[in-house]
Amino acid sequence: MTARVFVTLKPSVFDPQGHTITEALHQMGYAGVEDVRQGKYFELALPGRSAEESRALAAEVAHKLLANPVIESYRIEVTE
Repeated sequence: MTARVFVTLKPSVFDPQGHTITEALHQMGYAGVEDVRQGKYFELALPGRSAEESRALAAEVAHKLLANPVIESYRIEVTE
């Protein structure tokens, strides 16, 4: 199994890197891009586990290490 973990800042948290990217895009002529939020992506190889076990392990790892639950949220996708 492979678990993909997408970590992003919570909507209420200011994203300075995303803001900088948005401004750069506007200067490059991409005025149609209203906002950018940047994040992190992790791919965990979890052999020998069921989808449920993989999701549970990925959630535990994300909560304890990959994301700061105070300011970030995460989403998990599990595939074979």
